[in-house]
Amino acid sequence: MPTRMIPIVMAISGSPLETGLIASLAKPGGNVTGLTLPPELTGKRMELLREIVPKATRVAILVATTSTEPGVAPLGLKENERAARSLGWHTQVLEVRGPADFGKAFEAATRARAEALNVTASPILRFHRKPLVDLAAKHRLPAMYQMKEFVEAGGLISYGPRDADMFRRAAYYVDRILKGAKPADLPVEQPAKYELFINRKTAKTLRLTIPQTLLLRADQVIE
Repeated sequence: MPTRMIPIVMAISGSPLETGLIASLAKPGGNVTGLTLPPELTGKRMELLREIVPKATRVAILVATTSTEPGVAPLGLKENERAARSLGWHTQVLEVRGPADFGKAFEAATRARAEALNVTASPILRFHRKPLVDLAAKHRLPAMYQMKEFVEAGGLISYGPRDADMFRRAAYYVDRILKGAKPADLPVEQPAKYELFINRKTAKTLRLTIPQTLLLRADQVIE
């Protein structure tokens, strides 16, 4: 059976409209449906990072460029650059293909005098989160991450939906399709809840003072 005929459920997707996977959120129109993240989430993450380092003028954007994620990294990068420019930040792109490139990327950020770091979504970056977190600490870069696992590993801050909620909702789509529903008729959903995690211990190591307003909004503060 051709791939375009097989029902596909997205558990977490960044840009299905831009990549042409769906025609619209309300009417996907093809064999793909499920859940996606809103493009404005990128801007929100940048705004939160800006609250922590309000005097910063340069932000580095770490992006994985791999053959397994064609088209996704460039789209995510554009969103990040656009969000950074809207805040008046100069951007520096750090491209990596795997952990062997991490050290050189952070050295490049240091040479360019980056004052903050935004780590974009990627399975590779997520899997190797501990060395990324350690390098951010070594180079004294306040960093925003996509998921709480980074903060639990020692990262500074993360903001995003809970993976378990999205996978659970994806199972609902699978159930509907198995009962006869067509992916083309199942609207693509966006998460209703987002979680903010802050590691205050890491902030102290970086000699940063987290605004009290931000701490009060956090779902969890790691001391």
